[in-house]
Amino acid sequence: MRMNKKYSCLPAEEKGIHIINIRAIEDIGYDQHESTLLNSLSKNPDADCKYGLYFRDGKRKVDYILVYHYKKSSAGRTLTRRVHHNDSSARSTKQDQPLPGKGVQLEMGESEPHVDYHEDDKRFRREEYEGNLVEAGLELERDEDTKIHGVGFVKIHAPWNVLCREAEFLKLKMPTKKMYQINQTHGLLKKINSVIQKITEPIQPKVAEHKPQTVKRLSYPFSREKQHLFDLSDRDSFFDSKTRSTIVYEILKRTTCTKAKYSMGITSLLANGVYSAAYPLHDGDYEGENVEPNDRKLLCEEWASYGVFYKYQPIDLVRKYFGEKIGLYFAWLGVYTQMLIPASIVGIIVFLYGCATVDENIPSMEMCDQRNNITMCPLCDRTCSYWKMSSACATARASHLFDNPATVFFSVFMALWAATFMEHWKRKQMRLNYRWDLTGFEEEEEAVKDHPRAEYEAKVLEKSLRKEHKHKEKHRYFPEETENKWRQRVKTVMAGVKLTDKEKLTWKDRFPAYLTNFVGIIFMVGLTFAIVFGVIIYRISTAAALAISSTPSGRSSVRVTVTATAVIINLVVIIILDEVYGCIARWLTQIEVPKTDKNFEERLIFKAFLLKFVNAYTPIFYVAFFKGRFVGRPGDYVYIFHSFRMEECAPGGCLMELCIQLSIIMLGKQLIQNNLFEIGIPKMKKFIRYMKLKRRRSLDHEEHVKKKQRYEVDYNLEPFAGLTPEYMEMIIQFGFVTLFVASFPLAPLFALLNNIIEIRLDAKKFVTELRRPVAVRAKDIGIWYNILRGIGKLAVIINAFVISFTSDFIPRLVYLYMYSENGTMHGFVNHTLSSFNVSDFQAGTAPNDPMDLGYEVQICRYKDYREPPWSENKYDISKDFWAVLAARLAFVIVFQNLVMFMSDFVDWIIPDIPKDISQQIHKEKVLMVEVFMREEQGKLQMLETWKDKDKKKGENCNNHSPRLSRSHSGSLSSCHSYPLDV
Repeated sequence: MRMNKKYSCLPAEEKGIHIINIRAIEDIGYDQHESTLLNSLSKNPDADCKYGLYFRDGKRKVDYILVYHYKKSSAGRTLTRRVHHNDSSARSTKQDQPLPGKGVQLEMGESEPHVDYHEDDKRFRREEYEGNLVEAGLELERDEDTKIHGVGFVKIHAPWNVLCREAEFLKLKMPTKKMYQINQTHGLLKKINSVIQKITEPIQPKVAEHKPQTVKRLSYPFSREKQHLFDLSDRDSFFDSKTRSTIVYEILKRTTCTKAKYSMGITSLLANGVYSAAYPLHDGDYEGENVEPNDRKLLCEEWASYGVFYKYQPIDLVRKYFGEKIGLYFAWLGVYTQMLIPASIVGIIVFLYGCATVDENIPSMEMCDQRNNITMCPLCDRTCSYWKMSSACATARASHLFDNPATVFFSVFMALWAATFMEHWKRKQMRLNYRWDLTGFEEEEEAVKDHPRAEYEAKVLEKSLRKEHKHKEKHRYFPEETENKWRQRVKTVMAGVKLTDKEKLTWKDRFPAYLTNFVGIIFMVGLTFAIVFGVIIYRISTAAALAISSTPSGRSSVRVTVTATAVIINLVVIIILDEVYGCIARWLTQIEVPKTDKNFEERLIFKAFLLKFVNAYTPIFYVAFFKGRFVGRPGDYVYIFHSFRMEECAPGGCLMELCIQLSIIMLGKQLIQNNLFEIGIPKMKKFIRYMKLKRRRSLDHEEHVKKKQRYEVDYNLEPFAGLTPEYMEMIIQFGFVTLFVASFPLAPLFALLNNIIEIRLDAKKFVTELRRPVAVRAKDIGIWYNILRGIGKLAVIINAFVISFTSDFIPRLVYLYMYSENGTMHGFVNHTLSSFNVSDFQAGTAPNDPMDLGYEVQICRYKDYREPPWSENKYDISKDFWAVLAARLAFVIVFQNLVMFMSDFVDWIIPDIPKDISQQIHKEKVLMVEVFMREEQGKLQMLETWKDKDKKKGENCNNHSPRLSRSHSGSLSSCHSYPLDV
């Protein structure tokens, strides 16, 4: 942008590294365009403006709102009066104004001693920026007479010519006059589709956009030269409100405030407090008796209501109102929720299979049989005594519900489910791209998102000022050479160029931030491990303390009590750290100073996902793969501290405890963090804002008479903070559903129930609680798709290890086919237990009460594959251990490769682009070529017609006299030039 003449910067030797002299800014005259920048002084708004949706004339629609804070000081009123009365003289003498900081400064210092220079600086930046917006073609209207004290609003309207110009720049695809038939199914498929439509009709939303369409308008990037191709019968609705706000936002980002030597776009102005907010308006109210029909009200009724939880989402209407990026999020969430239905059904069948076969499970029956009289070794030193295996009967029976042969099938099924889900989403995404005219969108995507962020511009400015200051300090005592004149000319020419184009941040500038990121992430991961270790200490110490309990019921419920309380502690810590890690990830990304919003979002997603993934899954990984692995054996236990032994798994294995851990953490996160927080925190913020406004209104009773304008109501809503939190909670949930599904088959069911509420909760938040976000074009869900694919691949490996090492599936197979005498599971429990002679206890570790069971114990049993005490190599690892380990590793390799192959086969066999969509895209290209060919043929016919007319005129001219011929020569040449002009 050009340097505005009404702002003058100080000479370099006077200002040092200061940007402007704000003390003299009060006396600078400024322009005000009476035709477009109007002051709304009326206290009672007319009904024609629909309470803020239109300008005061009731014709021009408000496309965007800028909000600022102001102070009504006496100096400000004096300045306003001077501007209004001497506006013409200010414009006429604008060229002759003195530089700020000289004689004017003294005069202002004497006449106006109490001036808020910071507020005046903001006001003049706003005036310059708004003047540049007017030069860009936008129309503005200001309103400071609102119910909110000290807050002013600038309403922005984009006229038709500006909309056309920007639509051409952005290459927006708009519908043309040409319509074509969408290919319909025939025969049996048509009958099936009609039956499905009739069955699903009650669960379809009652919106026009959701009805199946048989015809579609051909779309083409808008061009002012080819306006005749487009259907411009209704110019007011040709560009909808979402498109208009997107166009205005692009102009706001491109327009700069070129004060002093650097430029500030809307992002920098918002970051520096020149404007406090910028947002498009909602279409109107969504509740009330006399509310006019609008898209927001329709969305609230058919989408953002818990009463329509069973219906499909009106995705096309969501896209029309909020834009493609938000539309794709809700479309993905809907597809994910639909795909959870078959997974939930299979998970319920697996669980019911475990319930049905629990009485037929021989290992659990042997454990519960008190006649076996198996005496187990103590669970802790001294205070714990010997115990009967039959006391763990309930745990063994419950373990079978989740540790049975059906869970292996369910793990394979969920791996294929994940691959099918990803392929189904890609196909759905292509359908939406075709329906929303996003095919061929890659080129303009980067151009739209390439605007530097405000923080990046500020950092670049700081770097350039620092370099300039060092340069001045270095050459302070040297006279300026004549060669520097050319350099000064170059600087003068480059003054209007954006600073971010001249200066850039290198890796050296960002190295401290990179180092801080690395150290910070390592510290946060270490903190998570330390908290998990602290919970382990709690479990061990609590188990030892409860074992001393004098009541038998207290001793019998030690394991359940310790597990439940530890998991609840884990849940509370995870929820707290989740919020802390989200803030830390944002701070770490901010100090990196990424250049664009896209870079910022991708880096934030990576850090937040890494920290939250470690936070959510570390306790589960511990129970699944580490608990009970490094215990040692009786007489040679592994100790954490002097007297605290490592934890052991229950006789039925750690899978039951893993199931408890996974279920409580998953359900707790969904219930507390995802639902209560999302409902409670916005309600609480809304209540606080309401109380503040109520306190302000009590100061002025006249304001109760006025009805709030639309932009005032929207200003009180929460600003849109992006889709990262919404995606993140769903990605973490997807991990719970897929990563450890072998231990908890009901995870898809609980995820499905949560998502049914989550969709309506998010919809209600977007429609009623948040300001309307700026519509952003996008053709996919971005980096989240790669994260989903990564989790799907990781799930195959983790489930293979869970089945192989955490459950008893492999030891049972090995016993059944290698050691069983009669081909059944009888004797399996005894096979997995080793014997220990109590006389081999280390000094001070034997039970204090060896007669607690009522008899003297000579041999106790413990779960491990070791040689018996009467063997030559007593307590050494036996051959059975190596056979089971080999079988476990072989199962991991076979399972992983088999499932990976099947997943890739599903990926290969299902095409990414549906056949009918590829045919429709090809058909659109052919039709567009036909349209242009017909247009060219029409032009050629017109040219031939004009040539024939010219020939006839030439023949008529030859039949006349030479005088007439000469007189007609000008008209003849004009005839020949006419087609060229057209």
